[in-house]
Amino acid sequence: MKKIAVVGTGYVGLVTGVALSDVGHQVTCIDIDQKKVERMQKGVSPIYEPGLDEVMMRNIEAGRLQFTTDHHEGFSGKEVIYIAVGTPEREDGTADLQYIDQVAKDIATHVKQDVVVVTKSTVPVGTNDHILSLIQEYLVHDVRVEIVSNPEFLREGSAVYDAFNGDRIVVGSDSQRAGDVIEEINKPFGIYCYRTDVRSAEMIKYASNAFLATKISFINEIANICEKVGANIEDVATGMGMDGRIGHQFLRAGIGYGGSCFPKDTKALTQIAANIDHNFELLNAVIRVNNHQHRALTEKAKSVLGSLEGKRVAMLGLAFKPNTDDMRESPAMAISQELILAGATVVAYDPIAMDNAKNVMPAGVSYVQNVEEALQGADAAFIVTDWKEFKALDLSVYVDQMAEANVFDGRNCYDLDKVALTKLNYYSIGRPPVVRGLVGVKG
Repeated sequence: MKKIAVVGTGYVGLVTGVALSDVGHQVTCIDIDQKKVERMQKGVSPIYEPGLDEVMMRNIEAGRLQFTTDHHEGFSGKEVIYIAVGTPEREDGTADLQYIDQVAKDIATHVKQDVVVVTKSTVPVGTNDHILSLIQEYLVHDVRVEIVSNPEFLREGSAVYDAFNGDRIVVGSDSQRAGDVIEEINKPFGIYCYRTDVRSAEMIKYASNAFLATKISFINEIANICEKVGANIEDVATGMGMDGRIGHQFLRAGIGYGGSCFPKDTKALTQIAANIDHNFELLNAVIRVNNHQHRALTEKAKSVLGSLEGKRVAMLGLAFKPNTDDMRESPAMAISQELILAGATVVAYDPIAMDNAKNVMPAGVSYVQNVEEALQGADAAFIVTDWKEFKALDLSVYVDQMAEANVFDGRNCYDLDKVALTKLNYYSIGRPPVVRGLVGVKG
């Protein structure tokens, strides 16, 4: 068992701290937000993440998990300190490291014992060296500080599962001893530990997310071609995925990626490349494709309905993906803005993310409490997030509630054969349209 501090209690920090406590370590999570800390002390997670509250409470009650705003208290006697604060995107696409710098200075000020500092935050290549030099510059006490890059690969909505069932744990360190400490900490998870140097570990994180984003943009481009040539993207993706070199994951066509990682990390990697005079042409194209894909539903609706002026549009789903309340880079924001500019009235519903959405969605969007209310009298329905609630919906609800049952599905939630048994006009991504029971008929 190790005594560990985790600085930052967002998706990465909180899940990391909770998971480490659950495998037996003594963990103190540190955050500067007093109200947030008070909630967590009661076992209430500040973020929506399935299963997190239960694991939090279990470890609080067992005495293995604490929360504080006091860095002196949080760092006292700790052998390992994890940095898990945000690295938001600047206007030029680079990562803003101000919170990283502050944590480094806090560590330098308060630690009174030898410590291994572990960076969980996603940071540009070379940042761990910067953190170490900053700590050494401001160090108050005569202690040894070693640095390890330990990037996270948690998926929002399944982060708790991923923490205990990851594909690998990457440990990047130029100190054998420090790397051994972190490998030992993670041994109870039973996940393969891949050891490398610090800068390679930093790059693994960016390269992984950029590659997955590339697969998404690629399959969306194939989907756009499928629509024009009369092919079905689901059949195409299935056939592609049977090739072991390709695999099935991230070959689901839709309206593009969003969230806290892919948009930020792809832009940051292109900027990292630009800083060394390398034009990352492929990744720049991936980003352009994704930005265009966000407009796919609106373009379909304009093509089918003509003018959207005065149309009532039900927006089903606001979060960037199901099982999270995260609105960062959600396609819902761009879609709703385009609809409003086209003169449409937007009525939105999301089972979890509406409170967060109200803070970032365009003015003019109204919110309702259930699917039926959103669909009532609508001229079109846009499915933006593939929540189970929407996928399990009886298709007759669209026909019964809407003024005209035009459904534009950005997540390919429904089977075309089942839709063909209804009176829906159904338009999805990369698949033939279904118009009043006839598959492949243009609206």
